[in-house]
Order: sequence, then C-alpha cells, then structure tokens
Amino acid sequence: LQTERGKEGGTEWCYNAAPLLGSCRVQTPAPMDVQMCQSIQPCHADHQGDLSAGQLLKWMDTIACLAAERHAGMACVTLSMDDIQFEETGRVGQVMTIKSKVNRAFTTSMEVGIRVSVQDVREHVERLVCVAYSTFVGKPAGPQKVLLRPVEDLCSAEEQLQHSLASERRRLRLYNEQTFSTLLQDYHTLANGQRDPLSAVSTEFTRVESIELVLPPHANHHGNTFGGQIMAWMENAATVAASRLCGCFPSLRSVDMFRFRGPSSVGDRLVFKAVVNNTFNNSIEVGVRVEAYNCEEWTANKPRHINSAFLIYQLANTPGDVPAFPQVTYTTQDGERRYLSAIVRKRIRMARKHILSCKEEAPLSVPWDKSNQVYLGYNNVAALTVLAGKQDWEASSISDRVAVYVHEEVELLCVQVQMEVMTSALHAFTLLADLTLRPLWDNHYLSCEEVERADEEETVYHIKCPPINGGKSRDFVFLLSKRQPCKDGDPYVVALRSVTVTTVPPVEGFLRSEAKCAGFLIHSLGLNSCKVCYYNQVTSGVLPYVAGNLAGWSKSMEETASACTTFLERDLITTLY
Repeated sequence: LQTERGKEGGTEWCYNAAPLLGSCRVQTPAPMDVQMCQSIQPCHADHQGDLSAGQLLKWMDTIACLAAERHAGMACVTLSMDDIQFEETGRVGQVMTIKSKVNRAFTTSMEVGIRVSVQDVREHVERLVCVAYSTFVGKPAGPQKVLLRPVEDLCSAEEQLQHSLASERRRLRLYNEQTFSTLLQDYHTLANGQRDPLSAVSTEFTRVESIELVLPPHANHHGNTFGGQIMAWMENAATVAASRLCGCFPSLRSVDMFRFRGPSSVGDRLVFKAVVNNTFNNSIEVGVRVEAYNCEEWTANKPRHINSAFLIYQLANTPGDVPAFPQVTYTTQDGERRYLSAIVRKRIRMARKHILSCKEEAPLSVPWDKSNQVYLGYNNVAALTVLAGKQDWEASSISDRVAVYVHEEVELLCVQVQMEVMTSALHAFTLLADLTLRPLWDNHYLSCEEVERADEEETVYHIKCPPINGGKSRDFVFLLSKRQPCKDGDPYVVALRSVTVTTVPPVEGFLRSEAKCAGFLIHSLGLNSCKVCYYNQVTSGVLPYVAGNLAGWSKSMEETASACTTFLERDLITTLY
C-alpha cells in the first residue's frame, strides 16, 4: 500500500472521541489520494487469464475504505458503490493502480471517488479501467453521532469539479428513489403486449443460489465481514446466472449499485441469490440478493437481507445493433416486477450518465452566410432524415396522442416525440416552419427573432430560452431549413441546427448554446389529420431542458407536445405558405 500527501507541511488533526454538544466533530487533514498498486498474479485471474472482476472489486472497496477513514479519523463502513463503468480489463503480469479520494463529506456520509488504471510494464502505457463512486458512513466507538468535517483545500479544477458533482450525484440518487415507483407504473403499461413468450427464455432458468460461510480471513479490520469480499461473491453468482442464459462467460461492463443494508460477521451463513432480470439489445441485467443467517436465524429460517446489486454484462466484440442475448420472459409475479424494474433502471442509468457527463463538446456551430446556404441547408435536412431513420427507439411514455421515445448509441442520445394532430399536414407545416410562432406554445422559448432570410426555404433565427433549475438563461442561433414533399408519401421537413452569424454576437446574461440536429417531420394521414414527429440529438446545451424527462421526475416534453397539438388544431393563426 502506498499513500501520497497532497501538501507537505499540512496541519495534522487527530480524532477526539469526546462528544461535542451530543456529536463528535471529526477533524482531518486536507483530502489526499490513497493509492494501491497491485501486480496481477494467476491467483487474481479468471479461466481466461483476465483479472477477476470480483478481485478488482475487493481492491476497490479496500482503497475506498482507507480514504474514507483517513478523512473521518474513525472506522467507516460501505453504504453503497455505484456508477461503475468497466472500460478495460487487466491480465496476468500487468499492474493495476487504484486511487481513491473523498470528493465531498456531508453530515454523516461521504462520497469517495475511485479511479482504476492498468499498465503493461513493457509498454509504459496506462489505460483507464474504470471509475466508481462509493458512499461511506462513519462508525464512532461511542454512542455519539458523527459530524464529518467538510472537504476543504480544493486546489485543482478537477477537485472542485468532483466536489460539485458529488452533490449532484447525491441529489440524483434521491430523485431516482422518488421517481422509481412512478416510472415503474409507466413501464408496466408500456410492456403490455411487447413480450414474445413462445421464443423467449424464462428467467427462472438462470436462477443461481450459492452459500458461503464467513470465516476469520473474510473479516475486515473492524471484525465485520469485508464488504469487498461480499461484492466478490455477488459478482461470482451474477456471472454464473448470466452464463446460463448465453451459454458462455460474458464480461461485466458496469454495476448499477451495490447497496449494503446491514452488517454481517464471522460465523454468518451468506446465501447469494442471482437471476437474470431482463435482456436488452446487447446487454443483460442480473440481480443479486444477499441474505445472512447466524446460528439461531439459520435454525429458525429467518434471514437478514444485507445487500442487493444489479450487474450489467455484455459479450465482447458484439456490434451494438446485433442482439447478443436471447429474449427473456417471466413466469411469476416477482419475475414481472424484476423484468420491468430492469427497464426502469436502464432508463435511470442512461439519464445519470448524460446528466453527469463532463465531457467537453467540440464547437457544433458552423459559420453561415448566403454563399454556403445551399450546402448547409442540404446537410441540415440530411442530418434530420438520418436521425429519424434510426432503428430501435425505446418507448419512454405513451398516451392517447403523444408518445416519447429515446435512442442511445455509446455517447449519442436522441429523443423523439410523436404527436397525432387533427389538422392537415400542410397547415401544421406552415405553422411549425415559422419559428417566431413557437413561443406561443413552447414554454422553453422566451423569444424568437428572425435574423436573416436567405430564401423561402432557409432562415436564421435567434432564440432566447429561460433558465432551468437555477441555471443561466440560454440562447441559440438556428438555421431553419424547410422542405415540402417531393412525392406522395414523403413528409414535410422542418430542420434545425446551430450556426454562427456575425450579426448575432453573444448576449450578456445568456449562455450561448448549440444544437447539432433537431426538427420536425410531418406525415399526412388524411385531409384533416397528420403525425408530427419531433427529433432532437441531445447536446450539452439542450440537456438541461430534457434532463427531467430522461430521469423521470418531469413530464415537460409531454406537456410541451400537448401544447403544440392544441396550438396546431386551434386555427387561430392563418399563415400563407
């Protein structure tokens, strides 16, 4: 084990067990990395020579616990570990480097960030294996409550960023718990009629049950069962369940969350129950439940539920559009609950990933003038057509006349809103193609002004949008390209993308944001009915306005779509095209 001081000559604090007004104030040194370097030996590897995911989880929990205890100055226990994304794996002979640091301390809990990298000593190239976030709570020796000292002396921009995002991650966890039940009800409706029981495999076929006796070597330095050992056993049971479904050993790609609900100790019997909950296009979710028994509980058959986790597996080298796993079905009421819950968790994971993503985007806007309007107009329409043609859109919510879908490819997230409108397609096109009318029905538009009109098909607009959740107001400069159908059956097209215009510099008080591809396709269904489909390839500038929908705590897209439908059907405005 190696440790690194963040600053030489820093003040050292020691824990004082005396209660302070009924609580113990914990004083510690400034946050510092705790680092572990491990050479991967054959005893750490699986049958293919790759580092066992269970072994890695044990190392990660150990290093995170040491970082938490260094900050708290007392014993700490794992409450949860989440947002684990495995990008690489290690092999025998390589070196794993695991770093952890307390990102933020709350009243009684703290978030510990974990970063794992692997290096081949012959290549001197370090690759990122995974990042993860653990939540720890202090366990003082006496009866007093814990009052953790805040994380201070944030020197680097990365430390400041992680300190801020730790609060956001905590807020999202609370939001997710509140919205899970609501989303589950929504997906219960969406899932009706979507299963194919004749060709699907029952999830009961994948069920695994395994038992372990907790011995002294499995205990941590506080005398309780080592959390990392429990996670390693859970990973083993989950891998067996996944392999039963696909007939091979898939790779663990991410962990939704390990959640510790209670402690166990030496002498306990731990029963691990794993089962495949659901399969998706190229991933599979396995749920694991851990029950603990002491001697008396074992005799009386009264288990303690001490841990749960949801692990996501993939097959290596499988294209994203090729299904890797067979479809599954459920045969019990509990199986139905797990089946639908897996869909909701996938939705929440997608939302968390994009909401908390800190990757900087390259500039999306391109300079616009009349000399390149034909080129930009063509690309604008073509990009929207390609976006609309994507396959495997997943339903997010469906009502009588409005449906919302999402589509995710690696780092690309897109949304689609379908509306059934009782008016002609030409009339809907006429109104939607005039962007100055949009503030009349879209609450996300404060104002919209025409900047420059190239011809009847290309117009540049400046849009101002209100702040969201206390953020800054935003503005966009859009090129709108509109096209009528070339032949029967083609849709009307209203395409939008960000451009740069010298006559619209950044506005004080507004954050200039960008959209890569958005717009409407309007399909005629009859003389007085049409289907309006809105698409948006989500960027960091657009994300704040759809984040609530993605995470499940808002219905803003459905409400905006309903307002759009009402506006198109009112015939209050007559516009000649």
